[in-house]
Amino acid sequence: MMCGDKTMRLLHTGLVITISALLVPACGWNVKTPLTVDESLISDVTSNSPNGITKADAVSIPDSMSESDAERVDAAVAGDASGGVESTGLDIPWPGWDNATVYFVIIDRFFDGDSSNNNSYGRPPDGEDEIGTFHGGDLAGLTQKLNEGFFAKLGVSAIWITAPYEQIHGWVVGGGGGFKHYAYHGYYPLDWTRLDANFGTEDELRTFVDTAHSQGIRIVLDVVMNHAGYATAQDLTELSVDVVKTGWEDATVDEYYDYIEFDNDAFKDWWGPQWVRAELGGNYSTPGTDLLTQSVSFLPDFKTESPVTNVKIPTFLQNKEDTGVTELPGARVRDYLITWIVSWVESYGIDGFRCDTAKHVDMDAWSELSIAANTALRTWRAENPEKAFPDSEYVDPESPFWMTGEVFPHGVVKDDYFTVGGFNSVINFEFQKDIDDALTDIKTVDALYTEYAAAINTDPEFNVLSYLSSHDTSMFFEKEANGDLEIQKLGGTLLLMCPGAVQIFYGDENAREPGPNGGDSKQGLRSDYQFGANPDVMAHWQRLGQFRKRHPAIGAGTHTKVSDEPYIFRRVIGDDVVYVAIGATGEVAIDVSEQWADGVEIVEVYSGAAGAVTNGMVTFTPNASGVLLLERANN
Repeated sequence: MMCGDKTMRLLHTGLVITISALLVPACGWNVKTPLTVDESLISDVTSNSPNGITKADAVSIPDSMSESDAERVDAAVAGDASGGVESTGLDIPWPGWDNATVYFVIIDRFFDGDSSNNNSYGRPPDGEDEIGTFHGGDLAGLTQKLNEGFFAKLGVSAIWITAPYEQIHGWVVGGGGGFKHYAYHGYYPLDWTRLDANFGTEDELRTFVDTAHSQGIRIVLDVVMNHAGYATAQDLTELSVDVVKTGWEDATVDEYYDYIEFDNDAFKDWWGPQWVRAELGGNYSTPGTDLLTQSVSFLPDFKTESPVTNVKIPTFLQNKEDTGVTELPGARVRDYLITWIVSWVESYGIDGFRCDTAKHVDMDAWSELSIAANTALRTWRAENPEKAFPDSEYVDPESPFWMTGEVFPHGVVKDDYFTVGGFNSVINFEFQKDIDDALTDIKTVDALYTEYAAAINTDPEFNVLSYLSSHDTSMFFEKEANGDLEIQKLGGTLLLMCPGAVQIFYGDENAREPGPNGGDSKQGLRSDYQFGANPDVMAHWQRLGQFRKRHPAIGAGTHTKVSDEPYIFRRVIGDDVVYVAIGATGEVAIDVSEQWADGVEIVEVYSGAAGAVTNGMVTFTPNASGVLLLERANN
């Protein structure tokens, strides 16, 4: 709601509150001025409202409350058919990478926005459990959910998508023989210069990125520089690598590999020995046992550390009519890979990379990728000023690009990945287990928060990305929460209030159930998104997600414990101050005298209640969530 605008536009998907009059002297309005609701924004409230509230219902807002706080009260008491909070979240400014909430989504398992691309390259469903097949999720689906406000309502500041470039077309045997495993997850790349048709078109990728950017949301691309995808019978046949026996099209998982002649010298026409290590015919180097030269899960290992120059384009890519690969004079293997990967930044304005299997790639190669990506994003910003984020939203506009790395089992420690490799962040694999005690004794999390804040928020060149669930480890809802929705909400609270940046794995916010795994536990972690599930859990995550995004102090501020029973802490950075209680019950008096003087108006954002500081204290009563989120009014 803006001063001078006599229409309050309230977007409520499912539940609408109409305010007939509001006294806002600062805007020149009086109590007799009616405020109308833009009917174009209202859906069928009577059928969608979980509480039976219709647009004829009203909420009483104190005349003394500011416009922003009135809107926040309105948001707190409203919900949609998915249990979502009312506030769109679109008005929350970029909180910076140090306070980022990164939403990690497997494109294929999220939402199908265009069914016409579902069986690209002849990738069919298997008619069984569909464990390792493509399920239809695509870039058009992500854009649709952006337009519906899904990510903004959750307080997401960046979306990390699995690698969208072209994957192997065929399948390999998954789960020790249990299913046909296709590259739906983006980790079996074939051609880094082309978009995989299952995920959409170049125009759809550009629309997705531009739409996210229009909402202030950054896009992080999953990048693979350690390995290529497996050699499948379909790809070898299509690209004229003559090592496949006839009849492979009808092969079952039990006999599939009998159709590929792995010792055939013609395998040199695949990636070739200049490029990868693999146990194949054609004079390939045998994989080693150290981190840089080993073959991860038997995937062909790129020689990113090789000093050999004038590397030639692999024969199979020369045979691929639609590739964008061209010869780079004097180039090493990693020069090609970096060029291909950075081209996505140059073309689309990608904001960051999540670097897969980072410990298996030469550190200097990561450093070179970081330098090249920063150069590419600077160039894109200069060439697209109407789309570029302002300089003020970067710590250093000359280094606008962000990189985080998967370095299993890395924790909260600064090392060569930051000082040599050019990373801004690494994934924190320890948080998932470090909060175990807090699930039964909440106050124990303070030691963890204190440690994280001291390590991360005192060093501007260090950060981590903490998470509850992952596509490669486990799902919190299945393992730690054991299917308990209240514990899932508590886990969300502990994550979203954590110092540093955090990662939401798609479906954490509504307790997504795991799927069948066919003997490979990772596959069950990658089930389809379950829209509409567990609306109360979703609403909880949305409230905390928006509160986090609105307050950089949560991720980047100093941390101070205020109380053990109930557990209360404050975070402060500059003028941004928050107090948070977790596990609170009944009427709770909170000492805020360190930051707020008597008479200062305070809003408890979770419920929308408001009150003034009296004798250094404010008192609020939490709902069943046990969470209190305090901020200064007019914040």
